Amino acid sequence: MNPSDSLLSRPLALARQTLQIEAEAVTGLIDRLDNRFAAAVELILQCRGRLIVSGIGKSGHIARKIASTMSSTGTPAYFVHPAEASHGDLGMITRDDVLIALSYSGESQELLFILPIVKRQGGRVISITGNTESSLAREADIHLDAGVSQEACPLNLAPTASTTAALALGDALAVALLDARGFGAEDFARSHPGGALGRRLLTHVRDVMRSDEAVPIIAEDASLKAAILAVSRGGLGLVAIVDHAGHAVGIFTDGDLRRAFEKDIDLHRARIADLMSRSPHTIGPDRLAVEAVERMERHRINALLVVDEGGTLIGALNMHDLFKAKVI
Repeated sequence: MNPSDSLLSRPLALARQTLQIEAEAVTGLIDRLDNRFAAAVELILQCRGRLIVSGIGKSGHIARKIASTMSSTGTPAYFVHPAEASHGDLGMITRDDVLIALSYSGESQELLFILPIVKRQGGRVISITGNTESSLAREADIHLDAGVSQEACPLNLAPTASTTAALALGDALAVALLDARGFGAEDFARSHPGGALGRRLLTHVRDVMRSDEAVPIIAEDASLKAAILAVSRGGLGLVAIVDHAGHAVGIFTDGDLRRAFEKDIDLHRARIADLMSRSPHTIGPDRLAVEAVERMERHRINALLVVDEGGTLIGALNMHDLFKAKVI
């Protein structure tokens, strides 16, 4: 065996073992889920205040992630450090709040110290521990078992599988709450306006389209020469053709111009009505910009006319506009 192969074999073996142990830790939670989980979901749904998540050490890091996930999926939540809580931050917790307390041992003194104070003022407590007989499990209103058979750490000491299990259980709560609240993609986008999903779900055609003088328009009785000049001035690669009432009746693009040249027509006498594409593809201003992308891709076109409910032309947009808005 090549010495370098031997050096690589142990890290790979440990990595696979770690993933296997952590995967089993998560799947092991499935059969232990019972009515207590449903009760925890109901308690949070009925909460009139905020959801507070707390833990110390590695459990504290998991608590922060759970609070973040909850907040972004429709359940307002924040993290409170248990040590800081006993030095004034308890003032952030009210009788209308629900506290999720994380401690694998269930004996973290910092959490046990603040628990009676939270309960005395009327707050409710959900504990997530790996020990159903622990002090935290006994004192909580609802206890969720996140115990694992072993840590992935070869010494069975460093929190690895146990933190993965607690995180997965927190995600399960967040997803159950998301579903119960009817929280949808647009709700998610509103809490992530700076991200790509926010742009895709919150940007409408009216936010992207060009309008007024930025859209080249000619009447349907105009000449081909007038249409060519309008296309050149507009910078959209098209000109919209409207009737006397302002309704969009056609479109003439760079592609239509190339096809006109191929027909060897008389450019000076040709009328745009004879060469335009009738019944142009259109979209409403209140549609999502991503719908404009889908429509362009489906019909293999690079631009759309924007019309109101009565068919009156109010704007236009092309793929470049959508790229510029970072919708695609």
